[in-house]
Amino acid sequence: MIGGHYDSVGGCPGANDNGSGAAAVLELARLFAPKKPARTLRFVEFVNEEPPFAMTENMGSLVYARYCKQSQDNIVGMLSLETMGYYSEELGSQRFPFPLGNFYPSTGNYIAFVTHLKSAALVRQIVGSFRRHTQFPSEGAAVPGLVTGISYSDHWSFWEQGYPAVMVTDTAMFRYPYYHAWNDTPEQVNYEYLARVVAGLERVVEELVS
Repeated sequence: MIGGHYDSVGGCPGANDNGSGAAAVLELARLFAPKKPARTLRFVEFVNEEPPFAMTENMGSLVYARYCKQSQDNIVGMLSLETMGYYSEELGSQRFPFPLGNFYPSTGNYIAFVTHLKSAALVRQIVGSFRRHTQFPSEGAAVPGLVTGISYSDHWSFWEQGYPAVMVTDTAMFRYPYYHAWNDTPEQVNYEYLARVVAGLERVVEELVS
């Protein structure tokens, strides 16, 4: 399952959060439309990811994930495409929740694949595939879900239902200066880098469903 939310917080245009992720879901759906993968692929756009609905009964992805669980859907992996379009080559442009700053680069020029400990095998598989097929900087992390920001998107909803899920992100508030702000506008998005990431994700998904 490939998903992303299409809502934004009040007063925020949402070009990167999460126009970038929502557009990436649509592009991947377009790329896979003529293909016939061995596994079922679902492309889903969610509403109500942002406050005041985040992590409540009205969060769109939680409603959907619960429906999947009730239907006994065998979801072997979910990718949450979340705030993917901002990159910087400036040293110190990347911040981290404690204690991750001790392990990851401080230049925010990479895409991050993030999950909790129970989905560690999935994130290793995804990062390995991305690096084999794509010449673009990437980092992966499987850390306790209580670390600040790790659960902040639609993948959390699938964790709650026992499904493995990974967030694909530019790390949002830990890098993006315009996070949840009035100037989260289209000119902040690096379209070349975003396109390269999506092309890499196409190859990752291709491998996951083969």
